[in-house]
Amino acid sequence: MRLKDQVTIITGVSHAGQVGYALAAAFAREGALLAISARNAERVNARAQELRAEGARVIAIPADLTTEEGPNSLIQGTLAAYGRINILVNLAGGLTKYGPSDELTLAEWEAELNNNLRSAYLCTRAVWPIMKSQGGGKILNFSRAGGAQSSAPMMLAYNCAKAGIDALTTTLAKEGKKFGISVNALGPGVILTQSNVDSMKPTAEDIRNKWVSLENIVEAAIFLITPAGDGVNGVVLPIQAKGI
Repeated sequence: MRLKDQVTIITGVSHAGQVGYALAAAFAREGALLAISARNAERVNARAQELRAEGARVIAIPADLTTEEGPNSLIQGTLAAYGRINILVNLAGGLTKYGPSDELTLAEWEAELNNNLRSAYLCTRAVWPIMKSQGGGKILNFSRAGGAQSSAPMMLAYNCAKAGIDALTTTLAKEGKKFGISVNALGPGVILTQSNVDSMKPTAEDIRNKWVSLENIVEAAIFLITPAGDGVNGVVLPIQAKGI
C-alpha cells in the first residue's frame, strides 16, 4: 500500500463520479486515512458513507473553505480524529463563470477566485504550522494544463484563479523546502467526468484523443504525494490526453 496510514485531507469531495471521489477512493485503497470536505453537508456525508462501504477509514467535515473559520475547522477536526496530517489535496473549486469578460460581475469574479484560489490558500495556511511542527508534509494543488498561455476566452476569473494557483504552488514550495514540506500541482486538461460529458457532449474520438481519464489523474496524484515523488517540489505537472 503506497499510502498506508497517511492522514490525507481532500477538499471538494461532493459529487460521485468526480475527481474528488475518485481520488478519495483510490487513496483509501492505498491505505490512506481520509478526511474529506465540501460545502454541502448532505453531499459530503453521503460520499463518506459510500467510501466506508468500500472499506475506507474516512471522516467528513462540511465547511465553507472560503472563510477563515472553514479551513481551521477542517484542520482541527482532522487532527482531533487522527492526531496528525500528512497530506493536503486542495481540489475545491472549478469553472462556474463562463461568458464574455466585460459582462462578468464583481460578485462572479470574487466567487470564482474565492472558490479556486482563496480556498487553497486558506487551507494551506491552516495546515502549514502543523506540517512544520511534524517535520514535513505534502500539499497538492490543482491548476490546469498549459499555464497562462493556454487561457481560453470566456473564462477570465477562472484563468486568473488558476494562474494564482501556479504562483501559490511555486512560492510555497520554496518556503516549505527547509521544513520538509513539498508543494506541487497537477495541471490537467479536460477530465473525463460524467458532468463534463453531459455538458460538453464529446464524440467517442474526442474522448479517446483529447480527454484525460480519472485514472491518469489518480496515478499522477499518487506519484506526487508518495515517496516516489520525494524531491519533486514546486512543479505544476501537466496531464494531457494522448492526442494533444
